Amino acid sequence: MSTSIRIAIDVMGGDRGPRCIVPAALRSLSLYPFLHITLVGAADIVEPLLSSAAVDSDRLSFRPAREQILADDPPASVLRGKRDASMRVALELVRDGQVDGCLSAGNTGALMVLARAVLGTLEGIRRPAIMAALPVSGRLCHVLDLGANVDCPAEQLVEFAIMGAAAAAELSGNPAPRVGLLNIGSETHKGNRQVRQAAALLQVCPAINYVGSVEGDGLFRGEADVVVCDGFVGNVLLKASEGVAGYLQAELRSAVADSWLLRWLAPLVLHATRRTRERHDPARYNGASLLGLRGVVMKSHGSADEEAILAAIGHTLKACQARLPERIAGRVRECGAVL
Repeated sequence: MSTSIRIAIDVMGGDRGPRCIVPAALRSLSLYPFLHITLVGAADIVEPLLSSAAVDSDRLSFRPAREQILADDPPASVLRGKRDASMRVALELVRDGQVDGCLSAGNTGALMVLARAVLGTLEGIRRPAIMAALPVSGRLCHVLDLGANVDCPAEQLVEFAIMGAAAAAELSGNPAPRVGLLNIGSETHKGNRQVRQAAALLQVCPAINYVGSVEGDGLFRGEADVVVCDGFVGNVLLKASEGVAGYLQAELRSAVADSWLLRWLAPLVLHATRRTRERHDPARYNGASLLGLRGVVMKSHGSADEEAILAAIGHTLKACQARLPERIAGRVRECGAVL
């Protein structure tokens, strides 16, 4: 029998809020019989959504929070104010051991700042990083950092590599994931000073399966299982990938609409490409881990719909089961001499 996992969900975050997140949470309870959920949010909004839910009260609880962190709230201001915000309360539940991890679709900067303040970072980790899995050639590639740290020294890039390798090993089952540095070329002399210095440090770290520099196209060819970069480059990569995917989908829809033959063939094409479309459905990969914290924290995309929130809950559950903070702490100790 699977061990029970307890997750707190900040239902006030994101563009769609409780009316999207609460139904997804209820559906997740039927999918994962060992999951226990604590919903955190405004009582006057959440409780009516739960009034008709036929759910075992032992597996679903509600923690009221009077305040909400908005998308335009400056991250630094949330430390001084909004002490009863749903995001903060969810993180405090993790800190106090009442849950194993938490999920929020709210303000990313605020979540990062609050998570550092409430949970703290693991020993040997300077700053947390945001990691997400991208579908590449026949597999998943775990990329970090995706926006938490804009400018990173070499030592910080090495920390990201260590954390990413530990997380990918636990989440994928591959004990020695290939780790690469995102770069403008594969040659050792290419890249800025920080990337070259990080490469030199990773080459002498026996606990990391370092495969060298990976270019942008190589990432999507599956040349590495973990790709490391600073948050500025990572966020541009992520948003550009999302934009290209959306552009190609729009172009295909336009091509079908303009051709009677393609419209006639559309049912066959949709059937033939179903598995490929499902594999590249962004909703399946919703949920980015904040690595390096003393607890599991997952960030959902702010525009996520019910299906995407359901996927993020599943990813949070998997991170809790893998006990990612403990695994990362162990890998950091192995690599202590390099750091």
